[in-house]
Amino acid sequence: MRKLYKSKDNKVLSGVFGGVAEYFDIDPPIVRLGYILLTILTHGAPGVIGYILATLVVPSDPSEIRK
Repeated sequence: MRKLYKSKDNKVLSGVFGGVAEYFDIDPPIVRLGYILLTILTHGAPGVIGYILATLVVPSDPSEIRK
């Protein structure tokens, strides 16, 4: 069973979108572009709050912590 983790390789700020892209096996720029479009269409606040919550809730990759 796969689990969602923050990416250590595909990260710009915290690695949330890189982790989502790895989980769904798609390119990270597509996830980032979708986030940008969603944030613009919802006038900013839901996207920013969602990103902050995802940064706090999504765990870091356990293989990264052990190193």
